[in-house]
Amino acid sequence: MQSVPSQAIRPLSLNASLSSSRLPFFSFSLPIFHKFKINPSIYNKSQKVPLFLTLRCCSSGSVTAKPSSEDRRNRDVQEPDEKVVALRRLFSKPGIGIDAYIIPSQDAHQSEFIAECYMRRAYISGFTGSAGTAVVTKDKAALWTDGRYFLQAEKQLSSSWILMRAGSLGVPTTSEWLNDVLSPGGRVGIDPFLFSHDAAKELKEAISKKNLELVYLYDLNPVDEIWKESRPKPPNNPIRVHDMKYAGLDVASKLSSLRAELVGTGASAIVISMLDEVAWLLNLRGSDVPHSPVMYAYLIVEVDGAKLFVDNSKVTKEVMDHLKNASVELRPYDSILSEIRRLAAQGAQLWLDTSSVNAAIVETYKSALDKYRSNLGSKGKIKNKRYDESNGLSEGPSGVYMRSPISLAKALKNPAELEGMQNCHLRDAAALAQFWCWLEEEIHNNVELTEVDVADKLLEFRAKKEGFLDTSFDTISGSGANGAIIHYRAEIGSCSVVDPNKLFLLDSGAQYIDGTTDITRTVHFGEPTAREKECFTRVLKGHIALDQAVFPENTPGFVLDAFARSSLWKIGLDYRHGTGHGVGAALNVHEGPQSISYRYGNTTPLQKGMIVSNEPGYYEDHAFGIRIENLLHVQEINTPNRYGGIEYLGFEKLTFFPIQAKLVDISLISDDEIEWLNNYHSQVWEKVSPLVEGSARQWLWNNTRVIHKQ
Repeated sequence: MQSVPSQAIRPLSLNASLSSSRLPFFSFSLPIFHKFKINPSIYNKSQKVPLFLTLRCCSSGSVTAKPSSEDRRNRDVQEPDEKVVALRRLFSKPGIGIDAYIIPSQDAHQSEFIAECYMRRAYISGFTGSAGTAVVTKDKAALWTDGRYFLQAEKQLSSSWILMRAGSLGVPTTSEWLNDVLSPGGRVGIDPFLFSHDAAKELKEAISKKNLELVYLYDLNPVDEIWKESRPKPPNNPIRVHDMKYAGLDVASKLSSLRAELVGTGASAIVISMLDEVAWLLNLRGSDVPHSPVMYAYLIVEVDGAKLFVDNSKVTKEVMDHLKNASVELRPYDSILSEIRRLAAQGAQLWLDTSSVNAAIVETYKSALDKYRSNLGSKGKIKNKRYDESNGLSEGPSGVYMRSPISLAKALKNPAELEGMQNCHLRDAAALAQFWCWLEEEIHNNVELTEVDVADKLLEFRAKKEGFLDTSFDTISGSGANGAIIHYRAEIGSCSVVDPNKLFLLDSGAQYIDGTTDITRTVHFGEPTAREKECFTRVLKGHIALDQAVFPENTPGFVLDAFARSSLWKIGLDYRHGTGHGVGAALNVHEGPQSISYRYGNTTPLQKGMIVSNEPGYYEDHAFGIRIENLLHVQEINTPNRYGGIEYLGFEKLTFFPIQAKLVDISLISDDEIEWLNNYHSQVWEKVSPLVEGSARQWLWNNTRVIHKQ
């Protein structure tokens, strides 16, 4: 599945372009947070990742965009959206007083997948894609999304909305659009819990150019006000302990390494808000968020203690004992700001990753620190001085603003985590073999199946496998033209029947107790056209090229992106998404900081133990879509030379499942590429066949046979 384009997998930025044998238990002897140092002086520059909402206008002056209704034929004119009208009525209420309101996709933790009660952008706009930003003014409503969702947004937005195709030539950013449509002195409202501090700061700076004011609405969210009683309740699911045989490292060791990092940077505590970072650090898992085994919580780790801010009703006795053993105290979820104020009042030097921690927390801390310094400065009691990039060397504590060290530590999988990923991928492959065997038989028997029927049946096969918990994202089941919608979601009543004479794209994944999977295969149940075979083969060539890549250490993912696109480029084709995203171990299917993408702002090097997807594709709008996806983990390669005395790295496959040979144009691939495909299918048979029987085993045999050059 293609991720949102960001180092931390966050879809909003307002200022950037957008069974194997079991391994023995392994115990770390080195501090896991000390392998890679973070330079605070370059943090806000080199680590910034271009996200999808920031391609600058190439023309001068104002920019116009067509309403989404003009992109569709035979569309009836609709009345103004009632929800938007109700939202606008709140603009003039006392304590609000705004001229525009921005509704992002995120929750307070900058999550990609969020609980239903926080799906405010989807509620107000009707657009359900995972990435996008809605902006409502007193007379206009616009929605920005990236190329993965253009077709979906066209279908879902009413005529009241303007679709802004972010990244397309001439399409303004949110801030450019606001500067154009609002009069000087206008007030733009946001919920500061839903924006990272960096995103809010960038927005504030951008709109101030036209004398617009950014207004933080701390005490209410206008969308919630109109959602009222129909708004779903917050999730209240129990938390569970993630077993050591899967985690590979105990909580005490993780916290000890993190605290050593705190001391090294001069921080007295770190505020952790990313849900997967909280879950990984404490070896806990939850089910508050669809597809991701995390729970809504904040964590503050101090040099001599830790506090978990979570709804206490979710905490079982086992979890309570687990936390107590790690000396982690419990606090109410909604008391996070009061704790920030308390720490600031004591002169605490907090480490805040402003690319992920929300603006409400950061601004609360800064405001409380100002009060602390004001109270003590005149008395000459401030001893702790630290550099703050915003005002140079300042008196007293000013905060440590650097990327969270947990993101990288979590990305470097230990042997137990890798073992779990390998094992769950094989069980997943067995479920897929049973599923594809069933599906092909149904299609060949002329059984009419919808895209939803197919996705539901796949879930049925997966759910029977040991350790299955959930899907890792909504299955993308796209027949024909729907396959061209990169993040298509089939829905009852509007989905298509699977057409045996068209390409069928299936992108799916699962959460197991020991790991996370993500796989895409594209097939044809009949006879593919020459065009379809050529496009598929070129995508396959790119997939093979990336899989075989060998590269020096410290190579960032964007350097490898062209490997996957080169064959398509040779005939003037391309695709509108990155080539690879990080994947968590029994955690989020999309994780940072690594990626493989044409977006060159992410300079995070690929390192041993990281897991990434390899998923080039090609999409012809209103015709078909093609994508081939495997997960890989980065490993050291034993090269005959080591120029510069450095290591060279490459990939080892985690995904083992057949690639349809019928779609390969043999005339377009080399002998080496045929050898790669045959070797891969040999491994698939060797690893997966012991896990299936009967017709599924026969299906697997039929689809892993040797291919010969004609």
